[in-house]
Amino acid sequence: MPETYDVVVVGGGPAGSSAALQAARGGASVLVIEKEKQIATTVRTSGVTWMDTVTEFKIPQKCYNPIKNYGFRSPNNSVVIRDKTPRAVVLDVRSTYRWLASQAQDAGAQIRTGITIRGATKHKEYTTIFGNNDTKVRAKIVIDASGFSSVVAQSLGFVERWRRFGVGAEYEMHAENVDRETWWLMVGSMYSPAGYAWIFPVGGDLVRIGVGVGKPESSADPRIILDRMLQDKTGPVADLGHLDVSEYHYGLIPNDSIDRKSVHGNVVLVGDSAGQSNPLVLEGIRFAIRFGRMAGDAAAAAVSDPDNMASLLSEYESDWRKMAEARIRSAYKVQNRWLGLSDEKWDEEINIIKELSPDEFLDFVRADFTMSKIIKMTIHHPRLAVRQLFEMVRRQ
Repeated sequence: MPETYDVVVVGGGPAGSSAALQAARGGASVLVIEKEKQIATTVRTSGVTWMDTVTEFKIPQKCYNPIKNYGFRSPNNSVVIRDKTPRAVVLDVRSTYRWLASQAQDAGAQIRTGITIRGATKHKEYTTIFGNNDTKVRAKIVIDASGFSSVVAQSLGFVERWRRFGVGAEYEMHAENVDRETWWLMVGSMYSPAGYAWIFPVGGDLVRIGVGVGKPESSADPRIILDRMLQDKTGPVADLGHLDVSEYHYGLIPNDSIDRKSVHGNVVLVGDSAGQSNPLVLEGIRFAIRFGRMAGDAAAAAVSDPDNMASLLSEYESDWRKMAEARIRSAYKVQNRWLGLSDEKWDEEINIIKELSPDEFLDFVRADFTMSKIIKMTIHHPRLAVRQLFEMVRRQ
């Protein structure tokens, strides 16, 4: 007879640990299954998120490096928008993910590592999950937080593979010269044919330098572009001086749409499994934590009230969509416009960005496209491109 839990969470990343935390706090018996031997053995993200996120969720200061200046570079133009206080952060990904997992454990969730999911079967009241090492567990509710692979939902036939996605290659490096308070985003064909490159300071002398490429828009290999960029000291890389590689990171993030359902009976998707990310800069950690907690709350409530399980779980989907769907859809429209820009148009775009205040720039990058903010932006910056942004958002 397989072990039975109220909630089984597949994936020990920020979405999974956050869901497990709230489900355990709500009184459910919770098991987290993680395929790696230790949480965050492999880093698959550049770790960018926002100061309000780490403050809200009380992530320890030792887990992040604050950022208050934002560089944007095109082939022949650049700008640095300087703020007085840090409003972005670059996470120490391992420390953050392991802290989130420890929070879930402290609340009563069990975590088992080194288990690769082989498949799942759906029964009337339970879902059974099979893994290596003869793993076989039953769950009243499964939270699929397995990331890009959506392993449980795919195994049960609820979803298909993502058709559009971003591929990122990144080196974490020791740099001779580091401005710890400034990040760089670099755009144009010399940095990525369908995406962008970045320099994110991690703290101390460490920086993450990476390239992201959209698929299927481009067949380019981001690592080849990254290696060439480092060899040629392209753009802001030249200012870093001597560089030594500490680690190599590689990751995939969905960039398809948010039309995928995130609740299928007693199977709930969260984080990258649900496509909950900002397509402009392909960051989703804040969504993973927030919506992971919402999924865990919904799961605990559903376990306590099985007769109303369907409606309680569906509330999770409606609630997160109310919070983020319109903004994410607007960001997709802006992203599609960006993907069509030539190098010359990117140079012009930088001139528009130069006019933005730190508030306006961060709202833009965060895809915080509320209608009131867009109207204010069009009044303050009556350039054609900003008006185009307004029209794209207004027509959603």
